Amino acid sequence: MLFSMFCVQPFLAQEPAPPEYLIVTTGHWDLDYEEGSVDDIKALELEWFEKVTMKNEYFINTNFLNHYFTADNSEVLFVTVYNTWEDIEKATKRTEELVEAAWPDETLREEYFKKRNAYYEDRHSDEIYHILPNAKFMESVEGEEPESMVYYVRQSNIAWPDDGKEEEFKALRKEYVENVVHKNPNVKAYYNYRHAWGADNRQFTEVTVVSSLAHIESGFDETEKLIEAHWPVEAERKAFFKKYDRYFSGWHGDYIYRNMPELMK
Repeated sequence: MLFSMFCVQPFLAQEPAPPEYLIVTTGHWDLDYEEGSVDDIKALELEWFEKVTMKNEYFINTNFLNHYFTADNSEVLFVTVYNTWEDIEKATKRTEELVEAAWPDETLREEYFKKRNAYYEDRHSDEIYHILPNAKFMESVEGEEPESMVYYVRQSNIAWPDDGKEEEFKALRKEYVENVVHKNPNVKAYYNYRHAWGADNRQFTEVTVVSSLAHIESGFDETEKLIEAHWPVEAERKAFFKKYDRYFSGWHGDYIYRNMPELMK
């Protein structure tokens, strides 16, 4: 499902390959910690962001997502994008170097981490995903400050049919996403991922970015209109989704988060 760009003629400049991997680390706020404040943790996270995240060349993109509507109000997601598997290991080493450079005094370094870690529980989980094509990227306006956005995450389970083919699945996904998701005015950005390393190899994740909760609902209404517009003949529409739905189990879970734009690289 991953794709690469490559030059046919050697004298032409080769375009960089798209990022391949995304890691989502799920942490948890310590809800019993009452000594801190929202401003304090923001300041601590911004310090880390400026001194480490922004200077780590192996972090292609990062995001910081807070629980909005999920089963666990303590959830906080740290999202990081990498070009290659090797870059995941390189990023860890680079982070260690940047930490020592940012806090060369060991006492001050320990003090910073003690303050920052006090806001979180001593547990986390990691999921590594393959980044898939067909994304719709967020448009940014030069000079405009980024706003906090709503991230609607849909987790589905792949159910590969006996006669399933990777080429067919890719073609079906491409047709649907380009003609429905990309044309939906409510959708500011869209990303999709497949399991690479984690708890469930069936995972298929779609992330839709919208401006507000209201745009999730209006986005659903627009989706129905776009489906009928692209497949106006009912028989053809049913035939497409009969093929498409074979690749999924029918189960899905929904999660909604809000990001902190100051911590987005």
